[in-house]
Amino acid sequence: MLKFVLFAALSVLVLAEEEEAQPQSRFLEDVQERVVGGEVARPNSWPWQISLQFKSGSSYHHTCGGSLVKRGWVMTAAHCVDSQRTWRVVAGDHNINTNEGREQYMSVSRVHIHPNWNRNNVAGGYDIALLRLSSEATLNSYVQLARLPPSGQVLPHNNPCYISGWGRTSTGGSLSAQLKQAYLPVVDHKTCSSGSWWGGTVKNTMVCAGGGKDSGCQGDSGGPLNCQVSGSYYVHGVTSFVSGKACNETRKPTVFTRVSAYIGWMEGVSVPTHAHTHTHTHTHRRRYTHSKHTLIAKTNTCNATYTVHIHGCTDT
Repeated sequence: MLKFVLFAALSVLVLAEEEEAQPQSRFLEDVQERVVGGEVARPNSWPWQISLQFKSGSSYHHTCGGSLVKRGWVMTAAHCVDSQRTWRVVAGDHNINTNEGREQYMSVSRVHIHPNWNRNNVAGGYDIALLRLSSEATLNSYVQLARLPPSGQVLPHNNPCYISGWGRTSTGGSLSAQLKQAYLPVVDHKTCSSGSWWGGTVKNTMVCAGGGKDSGCQGDSGGPLNCQVSGSYYVHGVTSFVSGKACNETRKPTVFTRVSAYIGWMEGVSVPTHAHTHTHTHTHRRRYTHSKHTLIAKTNTCNATYTVHIHGCTDT
């Protein structure tokens, strides 16, 4: 089984214990880049983007991104939330180091991880989770719901997409304070799964995008791949992993969970009357080691006891 260092699970969980607005077509120059390459996004131009944060002591710290899919629900990556922590979601944020008066803070009341997710085999897929919020977001010009694609939809090669997030600005670098975006066109499955690219690591339930100098990096995990279809932006991907050599390794595009493959599962989870919930408690030690691939989360080794809620699903 492949093992990964949580980066491509582009979350940035710096463990303390171990201590419908449309986006702009042009980018603004950024003095301190984030998302590897790319530029600073216009504030709140991706109004469904959220910052997922964990509590350490009396403070909260950014670890992953996510997308507001319902007023009380957020979609993110499974690897971002597969440990017991106190989580909160910040919607309407732009500079994660400054309170700008547009933010909405909501605690997470329940974490729903896809039942087939295996933290020791990220290449197996299923890197997706839904977070139930303790209160509903208020929709306004700064906070909007993401549009999700129809079940099973696969985008063509070179379809225009943008990754957005507060992740590292370079391999091993620091997080960006301001939300960044980078243009990452879709790389079709035939190309991405070829031997000189990702090979068999990439499954048909994943989306590849980029492959050049721009990419996702630690801290971007769980965030959206925003793709333009028929004049509107849809969240087609959940940021999952990149190459362990470098965030922007040539011919190793950022890999995303393909949202359209999990529409049925998400509908089952977010409609409690139709879902069958099973609660499992696990105690484990997680250790992620470097190999060919890296999760885009920033968690290394920790002890964790956690409760997750697993629902039946039908994937396409």
